[in-house]
Amino acid sequence: MSDVLISAEQLHHWLQEQPTPVVLDCRARLGDLEAGARLWREGHVPASRHLDLDRDLASSPGVRGRHPLPEPGDFAATLRRLGVEPGRPVVVYDDLGGQLAAARAWWMLAQWAGHPDVRVLDGGLPAWREAGGTLVEGEQTEATASDWAPAFDDDTWVEADEVFSSRALKLDARSRERFRGENEPVDALAGHIPGARCRPSADNLNENGRFKSPEALREAFPEASDVISYCGSGVTACHNILAHAVAGLPLPRLYVGSWSEWIRDPARPIATGD
Repeated sequence: MSDVLISAEQLHHWLQEQPTPVVLDCRARLGDLEAGARLWREGHVPASRHLDLDRDLASSPGVRGRHPLPEPGDFAATLRRLGVEPGRPVVVYDDLGGQLAAARAWWMLAQWAGHPDVRVLDGGLPAWREAGGTLVEGEQTEATASDWAPAFDDDTWVEADEVFSSRALKLDARSRERFRGENEPVDALAGHIPGARCRPSADNLNENGRFKSPEALREAFPEASDVISYCGSGVTACHNILAHAVAGLPLPRLYVGSWSEWIRDPARPIATGD
């Protein structure tokens, strides 16, 4: 098991120890801002707390895309409120194999904020249930706040101008249909950044929703010394970064604004097809 992943069985064991890890439920549904909190109330891993994609892991949508990063001070305040600190491991999960918000939370905590031990629950909530894990219902109570002041590393992500000028390999985590411009269910324009290669985040998982082996992932990713990962709005792109970590490969930088920002400037080129 990679040191960025945790199995449901290992999480169950950790929850019996002291201090327990901080467990963050990152479930979300695009287009339904209340879905994550509602799903958490209906049933969640014991001791977990809800971490909201749109309110905690992003700032308001606009010219910088649909899920721009929050201000560092705001995200630091969120982490303190949830009791996150470097001395306690953090486990994040969703119900889509990490593809939607858990990987984004991992990237923001481990790569941007620099927390030393953040794991993604491999297989997410379905894996927890399959392993016999129980769910609890109810409202969220206040956590014991921490005093952590993260040192954010802005070298882990890039702006649109750098994407435009960079010779780095651009990996697009969206579906092949969206990449080719055949179908665009979310953004106003279809296509991809010229020169990019398509690597759908779903390809990182096997048929049971767990990550493929490090060996399989290493074979699948193209060889490149400099990689920029993007998607529609900088969320599923983090899954490709996480997959690089599972594979033991150098980590790509994240283009946070991604396609939803790229298309806002008509001067930026658009490609279609393969």
